[in-house]
Amino acid sequence: MTEQQFDLVILGSGSTAFAAALKAAELGKTAVMTESRTVGGTCVNRGSLPSKNLIEAARIYWEAQHPRFPGLGGKKLDLDFKELIRGKDEVIHDYRGRKYEAILSDSDKIKIVEGHAALVDPHTVQANGTRLVGQQVLVATGSRPTTPEILGLADVPYLTSELLTSGEPMELWEQPRSLVIVGGGYIALELAQLFQRLGTQVTLLERSERILKNYEPEVSIAVRDVLTAEGVDIRSNVRVKGVRRKDGGVAVVTDTDDRDGVARAERLLVATGRTPNTDSIGLDTAGVALDERGFVMVDEHLRTSVSNIWAAGDVIGTNTAGQMATPVGAHDGNIAASNALANEGRKVDHAVIARTIFTDPQVAVVGLTDAEANARGFACTCNTIPMHYVPRAGAIRDERGIIKMVLERDSGKVLGVSMVGRDAGEVIHEAAMGMRFGATVHDFIDMIHVYPTMAEALKIVALSFFKDVEKMSCCAE
Repeated sequence: MTEQQFDLVILGSGSTAFAAALKAAELGKTAVMTESRTVGGTCVNRGSLPSKNLIEAARIYWEAQHPRFPGLGGKKLDLDFKELIRGKDEVIHDYRGRKYEAILSDSDKIKIVEGHAALVDPHTVQANGTRLVGQQVLVATGSRPTTPEILGLADVPYLTSELLTSGEPMELWEQPRSLVIVGGGYIALELAQLFQRLGTQVTLLERSERILKNYEPEVSIAVRDVLTAEGVDIRSNVRVKGVRRKDGGVAVVTDTDDRDGVARAERLLVATGRTPNTDSIGLDTAGVALDERGFVMVDEHLRTSVSNIWAAGDVIGTNTAGQMATPVGAHDGNIAASNALANEGRKVDHAVIARTIFTDPQVAVVGLTDAEANARGFACTCNTIPMHYVPRAGAIRDERGIIKMVLERDSGKVLGVSMVGRDAGEVIHEAAMGMRFGATVHDFIDMIHVYPTMAEALKIVALSFFKDVEKMSCCAE
C-alpha cells in the first residue's frame, strides 16, 4: 500500500472541502480530498444547483398558463420531461467542470483520491489502496437524505431528494402522474410545487400540525395557502403507519386524528430530513466524539475532540448554532483550514445567517423568530404585514405573502425578519446586513429605498410599529 504525505487531509469533496483546500493552497500548504461518489458533493450534483434549475423551468411553465395581467392570454407550453432532465444535467456538468474539476487540474497543491475513505488513526486516512497521512485532518463528508422507520418502506421503490442527481441510478427520468411526499420541510415544499406545476398531482403528508414548523406561523400559513391554491393536497398532523405497493403504484397508510386513511400515487418521495455521513469513516477509531444524532461535535474553532482533527459543513449539524447549508459550510471550511494550518484561532459566528426556500413566492428568513426571541429571554415585540401593502407587489400583480419583523422592545434592535414574497431571497440580505451591524427599526425606516422595489417591504414593516401603513401614500414616512 502506498503512502502520501499532506499538510491537510480532507474527507469529502463538496463545497466545505473545496473551501478548505483552496485556503490551504493560499497558505502554501498541500491538501488532498477524498470522494466516494462524485466530485463536488451534494450541492452541485444533487442539491441546490439542479433543484433551482428545475424550479425555474417549472415557474416559466406555470406562469405561461396563468398570466397575472389582463390582456395576456394563457398558453400551455410543450413539456418534454426528459429534455428538462437532460438540460439539468448539462448545467450540473458545466458547473462542476468550471468550479470544481478545473480547480483540481490547475493546482499543484490540491489533489483528490476517489473511493471510500476512512480514518485508521488520527493522522491517517485510507482510501483506494492509499494511505493519506496529514498533519491535520478535516471531516467534511456532508449529509444524505434520512431514511425514516416506516413499515414496508424497504419493500417499496421510493424517491428521495437525490432524484435530482446526474448519471446515477436514482435519477428520475419519467415524470410521475401522481406523487405522495412524506415531509413538510423546505425540500418537500420545493419539490411539491415543482412537480405540481409540471402537471403531477401531489399529495404532501406532514407529521406536525403545520408545514415549516420551525418558522413563523405566518410563514407556514402563507406558504400553505400558495401551494394549496396551486393544487397541492397538504395533509397536516398525519402519522405514516406504513406503505405498500398498490395497483402499480404505492399506497401510504396514515393515521390522522385517530382515523386511518390512505394516500395513493404512482410514486412516493420521502423528504424527512438529513442524516450526517459519519458512519463507516473511522471516526470511532480515531476517537472523534459524536452527538446523540450522529453529528460531529466541535468547539467554536471547529476543532473536534481530537486536537488535530477538525470538522465543518453538514456533518456538524447545528452544533455551532449554524445551519446545514452550502454557504455556511464553505465559510466554515475556510475557517477550519485557517485554524488547522495557520493557527489563526478564528471563531465561527452564526448569529446572522440568511436562508431562503425557493418556493414561489420565496421564503426568506434571518435571525430569530418571535418564539425563539422569547425563549432566549428577550422582551420583544413584532409586527406582520401582508405583501399587498408593498407598492411593487401591486405593480407586478403578485401580492402573495407576508413580512414579519421581530424587535427587542426597549432598544428597537431588529432580532429577526421573515418574508414570504417575490424575490424574498434577494431582499433578505439587506435585513441580514443591517442585523450584522446592530440595526434598529429606525435604521430601516430612515434608509431611503428605491421605489418601487420589494425591498421596500422592510421599510414598510418597520413603519408599521408606529403607523397604520395601509393609509400611507407612496414613499411616505
